[in-house]
Amino acid sequence: MAQTRDEQLILWFEEIAITDVPLVGGKNASLGEMYQKLTGKGVNIPGGFAVTASAYRFLLKEAKIESAIKDALEGLNTHDMKNLQERGERVRTLIRNTPFPPSLADAILNGYHTMEERYSNGVDVAVRSSATAEDLPDASFAGQQETFLNIRGEDALIDACKRCFASLFTNRAISYRHDKGFGQFDVYLSIAIQKMVRSDEASSGVIFSIDTETGFKEVVFINASWGLGENVVQGRVNPDEYYVFKPTLQQGKRPIVGKRVGTKELTMVYTDDPGEPVKNIPTPPERASRFTLTDDEILTLARWACVIEEHYGKPMDIEWAKDRAEGELYIVQARPETVHSQLTEKTMETYILKGTAEPVLTGQAVGSKIGQGIARIIEDSAQIGEFKKGEVLITTMTDPDWEPIMKIAAAIVTNKGGRTCHAAIISRELGIPCIIGTETATTQLTTGREVTVSCAQGDTGYLYEGLIPFEVEKLDLSSVPRTRTQIMMNVGIPERAFRECQIPNDGVGLAREEFIISSHIGIHPLALLHYKELTERAETDPEIKALIEKIDSLTATHPEDKRSFFIDRLAQGIGRIAAAFYPKDVIVRLSDFKTNEYANLIGGSLYEPVESNPMIGWRGASRYYDPKFKEAFGLECEAILKARGEMGLTNIKVMVPFCRTPEEGKKVIDTMKEFGLIQGEDQLELYVMCEIPSNVIVADRFADIFDGFSIGSNDLTQLTLGLDRDSDLVAHIFDERHEAVKAMVKQVITVAKHRGRKIGICGQAPSDFPEFATFLVECGIDSISLIPDTVIKTRIAIAKKEEEMGIKA
Repeated sequence: MAQTRDEQLILWFEEIAITDVPLVGGKNASLGEMYQKLTGKGVNIPGGFAVTASAYRFLLKEAKIESAIKDALEGLNTHDMKNLQERGERVRTLIRNTPFPPSLADAILNGYHTMEERYSNGVDVAVRSSATAEDLPDASFAGQQETFLNIRGEDALIDACKRCFASLFTNRAISYRHDKGFGQFDVYLSIAIQKMVRSDEASSGVIFSIDTETGFKEVVFINASWGLGENVVQGRVNPDEYYVFKPTLQQGKRPIVGKRVGTKELTMVYTDDPGEPVKNIPTPPERASRFTLTDDEILTLARWACVIEEHYGKPMDIEWAKDRAEGELYIVQARPETVHSQLTEKTMETYILKGTAEPVLTGQAVGSKIGQGIARIIEDSAQIGEFKKGEVLITTMTDPDWEPIMKIAAAIVTNKGGRTCHAAIISRELGIPCIIGTETATTQLTTGREVTVSCAQGDTGYLYEGLIPFEVEKLDLSSVPRTRTQIMMNVGIPERAFRECQIPNDGVGLAREEFIISSHIGIHPLALLHYKELTERAETDPEIKALIEKIDSLTATHPEDKRSFFIDRLAQGIGRIAAAFYPKDVIVRLSDFKTNEYANLIGGSLYEPVESNPMIGWRGASRYYDPKFKEAFGLECEAILKARGEMGLTNIKVMVPFCRTPEEGKKVIDTMKEFGLIQGEDQLELYVMCEIPSNVIVADRFADIFDGFSIGSNDLTQLTLGLDRDSDLVAHIFDERHEAVKAMVKQVITVAKHRGRKIGICGQAPSDFPEFATFLVECGIDSISLIPDTVIKTRIAIAKKEEEMGIKA
């Protein structure tokens, strides 16, 4: 009698759909769904077949081992690590040592032979576990069961299938089922047998169609490393990171708004040893310092992620690989993202560190919480029984065997790993702060020390000695009032933008270039433009030679073109902020370093004069058209052009700082035009900072050439009161609320309103003094730009003031 579909031992991907999870597990159901529905949309999926859950049940029944498994699990205690380990090992050994019934072995091998006909004799395959309860919308612990790579030949394939079936009873899988309320026989295992993508000499990694740290839904986040992808998933390497902005990607633009090169210390490759089909080798330094993917490849993967997300109707967690021979990219797995996509609360929770201390070490922050406790260093999973609830886990990396103790940790710190490694994924799901990629945590720390782990300070995570006080603020976003006055934000750190944009806001009133240049570039632009000349001087000058070595180290991703290093880094930093707040206005202020600040950049002392008072010297607008700096300013213009044009972020507006006269403003506008940045083209608006008394006194003339004003209260105060705001000797006189300063502010607002020009403020005063903010409302200002920490409280104060004045939002 013919088998029904539910009784078949193998099914090909083209026979499987997403509705077949009970039959082939979540991984196989998703592979079949994509193979059927998305290959026609250009998404490459390697072919293969599933060994069904019916085959697993058939094995238990025909081999008569179910009762033996039940006996082995009798008295199971998942909170007793020794108990869990002993019982798990007994079950796995039993399954591995049980011969497959002939009909099951024949079905698997016949499928493999068909794959040989499709591809080649001895075709190499990946053998992946696919449990019937994995990848559920509300739970998807990473890697519950095993995957085996570079499997070829009949004997190796059957052995890998046995090990897959046995991995249904790994310690972490047993514990997982118990914690999720499943019986140990409520979950069945299917196996994916899939054509290997030869990424061993190419690259691979993970994609999320959502930002993993903030839940920002408008970006695709890609991790990449050399070789097979297990190193990325397991956290053995610190991979490259790429961000792509979805809305303008789908308009045909090239919006790569973030690129960070990882250290990629190891490369997983094939071996010729059947007993150990893959191994890790050190990545050569020259290769490790390069980006793994080209821009075209990044964009292709991002487009596929959008196609997959659209098909499933939810954010997705995807694995990809590049074939070395074909040079083709492939999607090898996809599952729902299960952390941020499940959040429905309209509450923002903010962790705030109240004490101060020097960090002991830093790494990449996972999440935004703070945790503290006694540190415990564990180097090997055999030691996890020593771990106690509420301790801080310090280790090189984690894998699924560690999950029973990860869920009781106050925080987790690892030497290795990127944002999609096992430690990061599980920490997010558990809501535990985690710092990854510290490199030295296990050697720098000692067990028994009290430590505080803070992921609440942006992209970087900090570990401090001792228990530093902190508090948690909760904000009901639905209670935040609307205002007629636009409440914008001052944003300078691109890594914080995806989180800060979730605070109710009307855009960015000030995005400073200085932080991006100093932190993401670090080199004086003229040193990059004159790199060739410097390399010639380095042959006879040891100091210049040392300078070139520093530049080469920082610009390893751009070995041939140093000017593009500056342009790309600045464009990505600006682009990331603009993407976070898109389509709201993001006003980018051109560089406003003073000469002493420029001199502190690498190579800066070669190009910067020494001024007795840099605060009112060669800064802002006066540099841009000056022949001594003009070509460097051109790089800024090209970066903004790239963000607005190539990336499609036309919500970027440009602001000129420290512009002393209208004539100087015209020179800047003409210089920008020379470099292709043209006022009015593609909706480009150009603003001027109002921070010098002349900006107020002849505001009418400035209004002739600029689209709007933004008041810089710090400089306006110092120049109105005639004091150096960096001097401690006169600091007590500095007060933005002084009547002379307020008179200046009121006057320029009046002129701007009369001339129909936009006017806002981006200085510190309204952030520090709520009464100054309400004064601005009385003057009729259009927008107030605040530091993120004060946005909500100032919005509430302004809403109250507008209500008193009878102004409706």
